[in-house]
Amino acid sequence: MSKKIIRGSGGKPSPPPPRQPTRTPDTLHSRQFATFLDLISEGEIEGFASASKEGRTKGTAAYNNAALKDVFLNDTPVLRSTANSASPANTDFNFQDVSFEPRFGTSNQTKIAGIESSSSVTSVGVTVAQGSPVTRQITNSNVDAVNVTITVPQLQKATTEGDLLGSTIQLKISVQYNSGGFTDVITDTITGRTADAYQRDYRVNLTGSFPVDIRVTRLTADSTDATLVDAFQWTSFGEIIDDANTYPNSAYASIRLDSMQFSSIPSRKFRIRGVKVRIPGAGANSSGTPTVDSTTGRIVYPDGYIFNGVLGAAQWCSCPSMILLDLLTNSRYGFGDHITDSTLDLFSFVNASKFANTLVSNGLGGQEARFSCNVNIQGSGEAFSLINELAGVMRCMPIWSAGSITMTQDKPSTASYLFNLSNITSEGFNYSGSSLKQRHTVVAVSYFNMDSQEIDYEVVEDANAISKFGQIVKQVKAFACTSRGQAARLGKAILFAEQNESEVINFTTSIDSGTVVRPGAIISVADPVRSGLRRGGKIASVTSTTVITVDDSAATSLPTTNNPTISVIMPDGTVETKDISSISGATITVSSAFSQTPNVNSNWLIQDDTVNAQLFRVITVEEQDGINYAITALSYVNEKYAFIEDGATLPTRTVSILNELKDPPSALQAEEKLVVINNQAVSKLIISWQPVTGVTQYQVNYRFNNGNFVSTTVSSPDFEIFNTSIGTYDIQVFSYNTALELSATSTDLTFEAVGKTAVPSDVSGLSAEPINEKLVRLRWNLATDLDVTHGGRVYVRHSPLTNGSGTFSNSTDLIEALAGNTTTAEVPYLEGEYILKFRDDGGRFSSGEASVILDLPDNLAPLVTQTRREDQDSPKFQGTKTNVAFDATTNTLNLIGGGNFDDITDFDTVGSLDDFGGIVPLGTYDFGGTAGGDTLDLGAVFSLDLKRHFLTQAFYPSDLFDSRGLIDDVTDFDGATATEVNAEMLVRITQDNPSSGSPTYTDFQTFANGTYKGRGFQFRAKLTSNDVAQDIKVSELGYTASIQRRTEQGNLTASGASAKNITFQHPFFVGTSSLLGANSNLPSVGINAQNMVSGDYFEVTNVSSTGFTVHFKNSSNASIDRNFTYQAVGFGKGV
Repeated sequence: MSKKIIRGSGGKPSPPPPRQPTRTPDTLHSRQFATFLDLISEGEIEGFASASKEGRTKGTAAYNNAALKDVFLNDTPVLRSTANSASPANTDFNFQDVSFEPRFGTSNQTKIAGIESSSSVTSVGVTVAQGSPVTRQITNSNVDAVNVTITVPQLQKATTEGDLLGSTIQLKISVQYNSGGFTDVITDTITGRTADAYQRDYRVNLTGSFPVDIRVTRLTADSTDATLVDAFQWTSFGEIIDDANTYPNSAYASIRLDSMQFSSIPSRKFRIRGVKVRIPGAGANSSGTPTVDSTTGRIVYPDGYIFNGVLGAAQWCSCPSMILLDLLTNSRYGFGDHITDSTLDLFSFVNASKFANTLVSNGLGGQEARFSCNVNIQGSGEAFSLINELAGVMRCMPIWSAGSITMTQDKPSTASYLFNLSNITSEGFNYSGSSLKQRHTVVAVSYFNMDSQEIDYEVVEDANAISKFGQIVKQVKAFACTSRGQAARLGKAILFAEQNESEVINFTTSIDSGTVVRPGAIISVADPVRSGLRRGGKIASVTSTTVITVDDSAATSLPTTNNPTISVIMPDGTVETKDISSISGATITVSSAFSQTPNVNSNWLIQDDTVNAQLFRVITVEEQDGINYAITALSYVNEKYAFIEDGATLPTRTVSILNELKDPPSALQAEEKLVVINNQAVSKLIISWQPVTGVTQYQVNYRFNNGNFVSTTVSSPDFEIFNTSIGTYDIQVFSYNTALELSATSTDLTFEAVGKTAVPSDVSGLSAEPINEKLVRLRWNLATDLDVTHGGRVYVRHSPLTNGSGTFSNSTDLIEALAGNTTTAEVPYLEGEYILKFRDDGGRFSSGEASVILDLPDNLAPLVTQTRREDQDSPKFQGTKTNVAFDATTNTLNLIGGGNFDDITDFDTVGSLDDFGGIVPLGTYDFGGTAGGDTLDLGAVFSLDLKRHFLTQAFYPSDLFDSRGLIDDVTDFDGATATEVNAEMLVRITQDNPSSGSPTYTDFQTFANGTYKGRGFQFRAKLTSNDVAQDIKVSELGYTASIQRRTEQGNLTASGASAKNITFQHPFFVGTSSLLGANSNLPSVGINAQNMVSGDYFEVTNVSSTGFTVHFKNSSNASIDRNFTYQAVGFGKGV
């Protein structure tokens, strides 16, 4: 197969793409300019900072260019700080086309030209062609300039390829004054492209005579090509009248800006060197002339400069003292209408200026004036506040004194006056201060940063205070401050003052001292109350300029070692201090003579290395009553300036020996007592010691039974621990000094306390006195134990035994326990032994007991209706038993045990089956049974005398002799005393017939010997135990019921002529079938007849419990009427 080859012959190239038309950008835009006239300051000012530093001459372009470095638009300088002010490049400008012209506030300054006051616009509307200039005339001679407005509707050229290109036109503006011929003043070329109307303004300043002709000429040939559009019109002209004011003594500036560079009116700031103020002139004695540092504004004083009272020429400076002086004396913007140099202490201003202008470290490796003032005061304010703000810049205080204003400054100073107790009133020195926890530890100081042109902050911290109290921040505005170093020093000064100079002293002195001391003065104070030593007083006598004798040497510390010095107020009011060379008694010799002989009664003050006087700066001096002056001062540390400015270490200044560590107290002792608090007995431990001289506080540490120590601070030499318990108390006592530092060691004591565990004392002084046949009054002495008289009780028990064998345990409560502060009681009159014990509020009985025995005589024949003895029945105690049982072994009635028989698992371990399970707390026995019945029925309601018969014994059922083990081990054969049991006899009464089936009885009540009214009586014994180990046995139980003899007297009565029935006023008890027999005890009736005659007689019949019949007869046995009375003698008084 043959190959086929296909070859090409070459193709025709593609045509190029079509050319795109070119359109030149629209480069012509209308421009507007804004002119601002800004008032900067009262004048005369030094000028602009950069221009002054560069040494430029005012009024030159170089000065104005340098000034633009200090003109800020929206916080941006117009000219960069690195630019060459003589010939700045366009790239050095942050804003283009800025015109600037300043005035410095001189009295004869000229106006700034070009500042419009008014403008009147006249329309022209004529197209200007080549060869046909357009002219308009100005006739108003007040016009200062003309503003010519040219409008170009379009400026562009079109090509055949469709391009739109820019073009150029040239024009000129000519001026003719009073027909004197035209002069060209402006020739301008407009180049570019615009498709819309474009306007340009030309200002023509008029300098000749009127009328004035303004002519606009087109220099470019008119366009004859339809593709070229370059015509322009003279649209209008404005007749401008400029502001003619020169604003003398006011510094201001004109600034003209291209509005295209700003979206809104920009803010303007000016960095200037402000108002020129007077500074001290040539010094006295050729001591030199102060100058001003042109870089910083600090006044430089020659060494040894002496102010002669004359101020020099006004200069710019940053000295706060001279600025304040200018504000006080300038009549234009200050207080010069009211204050002149003659009313000022110029020397104090100059002294303050020297201190303010002294070089100190700026904290950044360089130096600067101690205080500088850079402030723009823009508004009016209260004079007092403004003066104090300016004075505060240099830590001064203005004082009106002796007809002039003087400046007192917080600067290193020596004391100018002395105070001690001899030249103040008896109230002494009073101190006050702020809480440590409220003092600031961080200060944030705001100041104006000249570099950033905004408020900046310098934060100063006190690390030591922060570690103690945390960060407590104070915000402070540093008035007139533009230095970071000055702001830092202000913050340090504030922190130092709050931590070290916050104490205020107040005292009152006499007129001789009050009129000498002035606010701001430094004073020395010798206060023996604070220092612990008397080291100040009055001079008793003066021997020479080197020898003086002081007062009261016995009470005064007069040191001869540790570099002692003595300060004395001299006759001229000054203070002189001399070293002490020797002391003999009260006579002091100084090493060098005083300048003059001190006066007797002048004040003196001694210091040495161990104790210094206190220093204070006087804040106020206030006249009180024409004789006394009240002084308020603030603590002062002279060395603070080196600390604040250089960070120097503060030397220790000891003003008191009270800060020394004290010895611990001596003679530590303790005593335990009971006291009454809120009507309760409380045990307390009273700790006391010998006080230590100069100590006002002690720390007491104590612990109980080796527990943790409890600490407390006391201000007296004693301390009390309440509610003590039995055990060991370890006690430590430290002494505090005034700095609240503890003594190095403590005084210790160990005390064995008993708390309230001691048993109360026995009852004493017990006696008994019968009140009547039913009551007896017991008396005893008041308990001596507070826990008895407050919260305790007095127990009164009774035993029927009269042989002295009665005990507290074998007796029963006679009445309810009495309050512990009771000393008397009225109790039933019983035969037997009354036994008393005290019981404290903790339940402890007195160990012994007091008793008194009463053996009653026989009463006068009352009628014994019944004597009942449950213990004499056979078998004994047949009544109803509840939780009680009869013990045949002891023949007694006892409480039973609470256990169940079925619960016993080992009978060998049970001591007594009756007591198994512990004694029950309550049991009762109701009288009755086959032997005697359960009710005493009198047959009617009578008053019945009841006397109980009750013998008991408290005991421990388990305390059996057989259970005590070896007899040699028995120490108490009597056994333990049971005190937690009791027994009572109770009675209840009814007025009804007990046999009626539904009698109403009273509740059972305590059976005390006495008289009861009722018909039926039932009796009960109640046994109680508060301890499962204690029981009570009743060996004798019963009562005797008797009715008292009664005599009834009848009134005089007429018998009538028949038998007379008499009814007794109250029925008598005459016996019942069950009690003594019915009518076994009828009353005996006696008749006392009256007006009887011989042979008359009477008969008494039908005697009963309720009455009798009497029948009077004569000798013939005939009934007669006679008057009579009767007397019935029987028993009981029925109802």
